[in-house]
Amino acid sequence: MSEPVLDIRDLSVGYHTERGLLRALRNIDMQIQPGRIIGIVGESGCGKSTLISSIIRLLAPNAQVEGGSVLFKGNDLLSLDPEAMRALRGDEISMVFQDPMTSLNPVLTIGRQMTDIQHDDTRPMAEKLARASRMLKRVGIADTEQQLKRYPHHLSGGMRQRVAIAMALMTEPSLLIADEPTTALDATLEVQIIHRLQQLQRDFGCAILFISHHLGVIAELCDEVVVMYAGEIVESGMTRDVFLNPQHPYTQKLLECDPARIEQATRNLPVIDGSLPDLADLPNGCIFRPRCDVAIEICTNQRPTLGGGDHCSACHVAGQ
Repeated sequence: MSEPVLDIRDLSVGYHTERGLLRALRNIDMQIQPGRIIGIVGESGCGKSTLISSIIRLLAPNAQVEGGSVLFKGNDLLSLDPEAMRALRGDEISMVFQDPMTSLNPVLTIGRQMTDIQHDDTRPMAEKLARASRMLKRVGIADTEQQLKRYPHHLSGGMRQRVAIAMALMTEPSLLIADEPTTALDATLEVQIIHRLQQLQRDFGCAILFISHHLGVIAELCDEVVVMYAGEIVESGMTRDVFLNPQHPYTQKLLECDPARIEQATRNLPVIDGSLPDLADLPNGCIFRPRCDVAIEICTNQRPTLGGGDHCSACHVAGQ
């Protein structure tokens, strides 16, 4: 197997608060191989955003990396100086944000923004615009010469998101991070964006880290899936294996809450009873134990480990 594009090892991140250190990420281990699409799924507050911020080194001022490493092509991003990190962002590591309206500058034309990100390129402006036009065509936008002259508010939400994807792929990055890029879109546009991402990923060969609440999107797009809960990875494996044979009780409950699985009309949607634990005062043992229906005595005082293998879960009773 080739060297992973991204190799996160034992990463722990906390935030300093008035109540003490809020431990947002704990002992995260994951890899992304070249040309693979990895999905990260979990409830709000599970640590997805903190994980992304740690990778691109844009953590909040009160954040503290407690330990671990984030290796990108063998280099630890956490130890790079600010100048070297800035050189990687946008070139080697690109990102598509959740809301395309706020990720594009409202007072600059699309063409100006797409040429600005080619600032390292010494080619004439006409060639940069031609390259931007070709990139817009690749993401499914017609009449590209006119679209380059328009401002973001002239475009629909789906077109703005396509522009954001085009800009992220302009530099042909090794890693593309997509932070819930289809959340603000309707179902039809969501499907179009997913298929477009799949095609572009095959064309460019980049690795994609895809963050989403939408289990259907993860199932359709991703090769592998990582399930996070309260700052920990509780299950990971090939998408088909995890969705057809979930091993961790949290994954099972998460899938049960997917509206697509509801076969009969009902007034009450399924939910996971209880609430997320206090990350500033973590319970002993398994982090999911207070909400788990199958917890046993060992779950109270011994934290389960994720282990290795193609499909693994951090659960004492998994598979029993």
